[in-house]
Order: sequence, then C-alpha cells, then structure tokens
Amino acid sequence: MNHNAKIELRNLRLEDYIDLKYASIEAYSGIGGSFWDEVTIKLLLEIFPEGQLCVTVDNKVVASALSIIVDYKKFGDNHTYEQIIGNYSFTTHDPEGDVLYGIEMFVHPQFRGLRLGRRLYDARKELCENLNLRSIMAGGRIPNYEQHSHELTPRQYIEKVRMKEIFDPTLAFQLSNDFHVRKVLRNYLPGDTQSKEYATLLEWNNIYYQKEEFLINTPKITVRLGLVQWQMRLFDGFDALMKQAEYFIDAVSGYQADFILFPEFFNAPLMADFDYLGEAKAIRELAKFTESIRQKFVEFAMSYNINIITGSMPHLEDERLLNIAYLCRRDGTWESYHKIHPTPSEVKSWGMSGGNKLKAFDTDSGRIGILICYDVEFPELSRLYAKQGVQILFVPFLTDTQNGYNRVRRCAQARAIENECYVAIAGCVGNLPQVNNMDIQYAQSAIFTPSDFAFPTDAIGAEATPNTEMILIADVNLELLKELHEYGTVQNLKDRRSDLYSLIFRKQD
Repeated sequence: MNHNAKIELRNLRLEDYIDLKYASIEAYSGIGGSFWDEVTIKLLLEIFPEGQLCVTVDNKVVASALSIIVDYKKFGDNHTYEQIIGNYSFTTHDPEGDVLYGIEMFVHPQFRGLRLGRRLYDARKELCENLNLRSIMAGGRIPNYEQHSHELTPRQYIEKVRMKEIFDPTLAFQLSNDFHVRKVLRNYLPGDTQSKEYATLLEWNNIYYQKEEFLINTPKITVRLGLVQWQMRLFDGFDALMKQAEYFIDAVSGYQADFILFPEFFNAPLMADFDYLGEAKAIRELAKFTESIRQKFVEFAMSYNINIITGSMPHLEDERLLNIAYLCRRDGTWESYHKIHPTPSEVKSWGMSGGNKLKAFDTDSGRIGILICYDVEFPELSRLYAKQGVQILFVPFLTDTQNGYNRVRRCAQARAIENECYVAIAGCVGNLPQVNNMDIQYAQSAIFTPSDFAFPTDAIGAEATPNTEMILIADVNLELLKELHEYGTVQNLKDRRSDLYSLIFRKQD
C-alpha cells in the first residue's frame, strides 16, 4: 500500500457500488465470495442513508459497515439474519426503534492492518449515541470455529477466544471493541460453513441512552458543588448562627450551585452556654437545637433553590445520642443519615452511639451518599454506596490536628479512586476555647476525583486554602463517570472478584 494514501471515513453512496462489491468478494472469499446486489444497496441507502458507512483509501471503498434500526422486542434473542433484514426487504427497519442492528461489516484483506474496522465501529457507536438508541446489536461470525468444532461447543470456543487461548479474528475484534456476547445463535446465517452456521449475538450498550426526551428538568450532566470551610467562633445565640449559615447559602446559591456542604458540628459554638455542665450534658443540650436547625435548612433550600447537606449535629433518639446529617432538597423534601462509626473520643467524652443505616439519596443533580468524618475511613461503606450507584459522596468532617485531617483526606481520595466517584469534604477551622473537647480545628476542604485521563492528574478537582474561612466552588461532570465505568484504563468496580469475596450490609432497621 502507498504510505501517502488518503484514508476517509464517510457515508456510503450508490456510486461506490462497484468498489463495494469487489471488496466484499475478497473479504468473503473463504465462504464463496458473497456480495450485496446493487438493488439491495440502493434500497438501504433510500431508507437509512445515515446507517451505511464506508472507509475509502485513495477514494476507493475498501471497508464497509451497514445497519438498520429495529424495534428489538419484536424479534427477541432467538432470531435469524433473514428475519432481522426482512428477507432483504428491510421492512423491519423502524426509525422509531431502539436498537441499531449491524447487518454487515467487512474489510478488504489487503487493508486489514490499518484498523479500518475500528474506525467503522467507532462511527457506529457515535451514530447510536446521536440517534439516542439503546444499543448496537449484531450477529457475529466465528470463522475459525470449524477448526475446533469437533472438540468444543460454540460456548466453550467463545470462552477460549475471550481468554485468548484461541484466536478468532472476527470475535476477538468485536470483544476488543467493547461488545459482549449475549448468547449463541443457531442456524443464524445458512451457508456460513466456517462458523458451522453458529453466530454470536453481540451487544454494545449506549450509556448515554435516555428513554424519554425531556424538555425541562433534564438529568444534570455538570453539577456545581459549593463547600463551606466554616470558621469556629462564638455566636450570640441560635439566630446569629443561622444568619451566618444563611450568608454562605446565599453566596453559594448566587453561583447557581446545585449543592452546598457544611462541616461536621458546625453548630458547636452553641455549646459555649452549657460548658459548665460537662461535656456529656453540654452535647445533649446542643442536640435540642437540631430540629430547629433542620427546619431552617429546609426553608433555605427552597428559598435559595439549592440542595443542602447540613453538616452534622448531635441528635437524641430514644435516649441514644447520635450524630446526624440531613439532606435538604430544594423541592422541600429531606432525609437523614446517622454517623455509623463514632470516634473513640466521641464515645468516651459524649457517649455517642453509631447509626445502622446506609442508603443512597436521589436528587435532581445525581445520586449521592453521605459519610460523616470517621466513616470515610472505613472503605466498606463507600463500596456499598458504589453498589447503589452513588456518583457524589459528601463528607462533612471536623478534625483537630493535621494527623486527623490527613486520615480523612487520604481516605477520601482513596474512596474516590476505588469507587469511581467524586468525594467532597468540608471541615471547620479556627478554635473554640470556651467549649471542651472542641478546642481547636484544622481543615482544608476539597473535591476529589477518580484518577484517569479525563480527570486532573493529581485527582484533585479543587481545594480550599488550609485553615481559612472561605467557600469553595467547583463543577463535576457526571458523564465522565459513566465513561470511566465502561472504558476506564482500570475498572475497579467491574473487575472485583465476586467469585472470591463479597460485601453485604447485615442490618438496617
């Protein structure tokens, strides 16, 4: 081949027919050199020109991919090639269907080292996404099966190809292009002696597919997060504390943020009036404000049109002292999360108990989870959240030393990477000399990302200035997570060895 040859991917045209025919004859020389007649190609180009693709080298067609759209439920998984194409009438083509069905794909043997097939597959995927179709499906030949049919069933053969113990040029190529084998089809293509008339039913799922077209309230792609790095200071009562909280909510909502995250125990300054009672009684007095704070945050969420993760507060429930965080949605609804792992200090000084529920929260800006401070240091919880499809994990925290902060930070970074999600952490800074067990705080709030090409090289989306009161605003892209789950350099969630180990949440009541 000429090294200066011009390669072009484009839609097939009727004037390409002669080149198409001869390339097909060469590609299928092993089974008699089959080709499509001109009348059939003309019909395909009339009913679905966008679906007929070709690659030219120096303006000569050397590879092609043909397809139609079908309403797949009319056929199901047990069908033949002729049924799919309506015995070459293509009456099965349905522009309102949900599946792009590949009916042809070949490359001239002389040009198979140029990865032209990959270009065609990528173009098909792009077409599938642009047409908002659920998936690409095709019946795939297994041309080397005739060499092994005496000792292997088709399923055994497919598995050995997948594990690279046997090479099959067609199947290996399809698997490398993110197709999976849905089942084995019998008598799919009569006359395909190389495949012994078996075929693989292949599928590629479009992760961007939406069942319905939304004109308003479309699912968010880019989500804006606002983190409050809260300065501990004494306040002149409940109203003053909430006025400061409202100030931050007003500022963050002014940037059209979707979420605002407050730190753990941001309301601790209210304990100053009860410090004389001792630590355990003072924290219980603080718990009496929790219901009022939650009510105010629900009002703020609606009036400022922002979803609020309230940080955490002490909460008395049947005489048990718990550490509670609230999700206050901008539609007026709210839900709660109880810290599962109180720290040794919380247990010793306050008699804090741990919660026993772990539930993902659906919002208008993605599925989220909440872990309070110490909880993020237990990787099982984040993995359980990942199994529930959490995209953003919010971690309100309070740490007194850099050692404690670094435990939270490093673990939060690990959770983002191993669970392929975003993790936002927000903490308190400064000191409260008049509140026992809450004297000093250290924090650097941040947003952590997975670690792959689509994300920052250090896997840090944004971070605040350490030990300074401020807000941190940053965007996260939820579509990047979908791509990461399917096509990441590594795939932590997909590659778990569930045949060796498992993780379950034993008790939720």
